[in-house]
Amino acid sequence: MTTHGAADTSGPAETARAATEAEGDNRDRTGHDRARRGDRPVALASAIRTAGLTKDYGRLRAVDGLTIEVPVGAVAGFVGPNGAGKSTTIRMLLGLVAPTAGSGEVLGVPISRPADYLARVGAMIEGPAFYPTLSGRRNLQALAALGGFSRKQVDEVLETVHLADRAGDAYRSYSTGMKQRLGIAAALLGEPRLLILDEPVNGLDPAGIIEVRELLGALAARGVTVFVSSHLLSEVQLVAGWLVMIKQGRLLYDGPTEQALALQRGVLVVAGDGEDGRGPGVLVGIAERAGYPVTVGEDRLLRVEAPAEFAGELNRAAMLAGVTLTELHYERPTLEEAFFAITETGAS
Repeated sequence: MTTHGAADTSGPAETARAATEAEGDNRDRTGHDRARRGDRPVALASAIRTAGLTKDYGRLRAVDGLTIEVPVGAVAGFVGPNGAGKSTTIRMLLGLVAPTAGSGEVLGVPISRPADYLARVGAMIEGPAFYPTLSGRRNLQALAALGGFSRKQVDEVLETVHLADRAGDAYRSYSTGMKQRLGIAAALLGEPRLLILDEPVNGLDPAGIIEVRELLGALAARGVTVFVSSHLLSEVQLVAGWLVMIKQGRLLYDGPTEQALALQRGVLVVAGDGEDGRGPGVLVGIAERAGYPVTVGEDRLLRVEAPAEFAGELNRAAMLAGVTLTELHYERPTLEEAFFAITETGAS
C-alpha cells in the first residue's frame, strides 16, 4: 500500500515516514503550497493534468503520449484492459517513477516536484499492507503518529469507511472488503484533496464491491476528487461521472461518462402479440419505416436501435395495428460497448 505520496514501501511505518518527510520538505514553499497551509485557497480547474506523458521501460512503451485532464471534485474512472498502462501512469503521478517524456500536474503542481503536493494526496496502490496482529485502529494510530496527523482523525476515518464497530478487531480477522476499506481509511488520514486508488475492488466479492462503491460516492459528496483505476468497466460506470479510457498506453477518451456512453446507441427491447401471430412482423415494420434497424435475439425478443423516446411512438403504432406489447424496455449502452465503439472509431 502507498498512502499520502510515499515511495514504494513494504509496510505502514515506511508509508507514514515518507509522508512526514514530504510535509517537511514543503514548509518553506510558496504558491500552491500556501493553499495547503491554509493561507489562501487556490482555485483549480483540474486535479490532474498531463501533456504527452510517456514512460518507456527499455523497448517497451508503457505509457504513450498521454494527455488528460481530470476536473476538481469529480469521481473519475481510469479504465482500460490489464496492461494498458494505468498503474504506470499512477506511479508517475505519485512521483514513484519518473516519466521518459512529457509533463503533468497534480493539484496544480508539476509532477517533477512531488514533495510539494503529496501531503494533499491520499493513495492506495497494490492493495493495503498492515500489521496483521494489530487492530484496525492501532494500525491507523501508528500511521497517524508517524505521519504527524491528529489521533482524532483515526476515529473520523474509521467512521467514514464504516469500520468503527470493528476497529478493535485484529486486521487479520478482516474480510477482503474490510481490508480494502481500511486501506482507503489510511489514505484519508491528513484530509487529502485528491484520492488515487488503483484497482480498489480487485478480488472483492459482490458485497465488498458494493461497500467500496458506496464509500467512493460518499467521499465525492464531501468534495474529495477521486481518481480510481479499474479494468472492470461495468463497475466504473456505476460511480464515475468522468472517464479516462486508455489502451496500450494511449488515450482513447477523456471526458464525461455520459458522452462516452452516447457514442454507443442503446436499444429498445420489444415483443408483442397480434392476430395470426403477426405481432413481430408488424413491430419490425414500424421500426424500419421509422428508420431504425431491428435484430432478433436468441430470446426471440426484438431489439430496435433507437432512442428511448421512440418507445411511445412504437407503442401507439402497435396499438393502432392491433398488436399488444408484452415487453417494452430500454437497454442503456454499457461502458464495454462504448469502449469498443471508441476503439473502432478512433475517438479521443
